[in-house]
Amino acid sequence: MTNLKISELASKIIDGFRLSRSDDLSFFKDCNLDELTAGADKIREHFKGANVDLCTIINARSGKCGENCKFCAQSAHNHTGCEEYSFLDEEKIIQAARANQDEGVNRFAIVTAGKALSGEDFDKAIHVFERMNKELSINLCASMGFITREQFKALRKAGVTSYHHNIETSRRNFPNICTSHTYDMKIETIKIAQEEGLCVCSGGIIGMGETFEDRIDMALSLSELKIRSIPINALMAIPGTPLAQNKPLTEEEILRTIAMFRFINPEANIRLAAGRKLLSENGKKAFESGASATITGNMLTTSGSTILGDKKMLSEMGRKVSAKCGTACDSYCCGCDFPER
Repeated sequence: MTNLKISELASKIIDGFRLSRSDDLSFFKDCNLDELTAGADKIREHFKGANVDLCTIINARSGKCGENCKFCAQSAHNHTGCEEYSFLDEEKIIQAARANQDEGVNRFAIVTAGKALSGEDFDKAIHVFERMNKELSINLCASMGFITREQFKALRKAGVTSYHHNIETSRRNFPNICTSHTYDMKIETIKIAQEEGLCVCSGGIIGMGETFEDRIDMALSLSELKIRSIPINALMAIPGTPLAQNKPLTEEEILRTIAMFRFINPEANIRLAAGRKLLSENGKKAFESGASATITGNMLTTSGSTILGDKKMLSEMGRKVSAKCGTACDSYCCGCDFPER
């Protein structure tokens, strides 16, 4: 790849070429950033057009998680003083989903703390998904940890079309971040979700002490898994976690990573997640560097972004937001194969 200009590589990818582990990808680390982001934006425009996918989340069960992920405020192993509560009231969840739908959001996710949602809490989740599927038109997503195949079947039957399950980082770096579960457990869960007909949203966090080579490896792993929605979080170091002293990433580092992910995953939605406050103009440059989706709304992960503010910025950029999945899942969908609801 080193003898090929970035613009030429972008054109080659548009024509069907795909980067793999057999390629020398070291150029991503120090090539000209402006050329890299321009190439990534060219690829984004070809595969995703002007469409931007907006999603929101609600944290339906918070705190007391037994896993020891070093970045997480909700881990019981860390001492962050995060809010702790059991599964939220159903009406509160539906009210939030309806409000987001009315503001033009594409999909709504129920997220829960813990290794896996089970028992009565899972039954509550199924019931609220069934109601939302019947009463609302917003697309539904779940993020509930290492659930079973039968639970995935139940989610699918209840109207859930997407499942969020980050791989977090590279295989090499994963044990430095978490030891209470393994990277292979992550991969197995993703594959089961896919086998049960769910579109999987999976990405990770940058700025946890990994090398740029680790980021490339993560991008390649997601490509090999055929992930079509990839959230990229920039670490916002939380006091009380083992990563509290990590320095924030620079905007250049974040943009370089986003652009690299677009080159390796040209057809996926590259989704801005945590850390947007580290970017100028609330991430405008990221949308010009390969990003085609974002988590939005008044929540911790977006650090101040709002649905209205995001829609205004995107409109001014000439981007489009649609609240519905198109038939055969067009370019503003996460990549699933579900018809319009």
